[in-house]
Amino acid sequence: MGEKWTEENIPDQTGRVVLITGANSGIGYEAARALAQHGATVVMGCRNRTKADDAVAAIAETNPSGTTEILEMDLSDLDSVREAAAEFLAAHDRLDVLVNNAGLMATPEQHTAQGFEMQFGVNHLGHYVLTGLLLDALRATPDSRVVSISSQGHRPGKINFDDLNSEQSYSPWPAYFQSKLANLLFTRELQRRLTDADADVIAVAAHPGGSSTNLGHETPSGILNKMMQFSRPVLDLMMQNAAMGALPTLRVATDPDVAGGDYFGPDGIGEQRGHPVKRGMSSRARDDESARRLWTASEELTGFTYDF
Repeated sequence: MGEKWTEENIPDQTGRVVLITGANSGIGYEAARALAQHGATVVMGCRNRTKADDAVAAIAETNPSGTTEILEMDLSDLDSVREAAAEFLAAHDRLDVLVNNAGLMATPEQHTAQGFEMQFGVNHLGHYVLTGLLLDALRATPDSRVVSISSQGHRPGKINFDDLNSEQSYSPWPAYFQSKLANLLFTRELQRRLTDADADVIAVAAHPGGSSTNLGHETPSGILNKMMQFSRPVLDLMMQNAAMGALPTLRVATDPDVAGGDYFGPDGIGEQRGHPVKRGMSSRARDDESARRLWTASEELTGFTYDF
């Protein structure tokens, strides 16, 4: 496609059901708004009900042709994930697109309800379980998709299989980088398994580039994080807005030419700004053995196994 891909390129979404985690702000909100404006039923998976209500009201003001609804979900608690999935399945008999968008970046050391390192638990394990719980609905829907949101942070990322939960030592940024690499390895292995099962579902991924959102505004102490906080106002001016940052997500979610395993990001210098195009991943993100190993570890940690 020679032209720049924009929201105007989104096909009609009437009759389609999309679930987006972390949809009350940033990239998730802008994706929800755009899809609702194009006719989709957008289920907004959110942890904070007040913020979710505000987001729904803001989208309503744009007079969308589609609808929005709230699904309360806390990805840091797998019990909450299970309850949310059950509630979704009770209300919907189809799922065209699942957008695993919610995430944390470089947070202080914390743990999920099940004791996982918070960033790995929310960014990867919570979405691993959610996707598996909704797999039957995805498979029952023709041409459905699982979209995982990674970042350029996957490039320095390494999967520490000997210490996935950072129990031996914790550092905010390496933990974040690991979780973003995990998003791409999950996409790779999920696509392999879907292909083997001859499922009419594809797994794809995207990253927003340098987008001005609330992600990363709360970071722990330390020289690097102090520098990030001090320079944040300047960095925000250099970044693209959240609506532009959501375009890679929207393209992999709706473009009929996107294929399983594809990864999209901005077309500008350093993939920081611009319109969505297909992008390459790091060699670690293309490591099939690591992808299989991470999948097995995710099964063991969560106690959840997919049924293909």
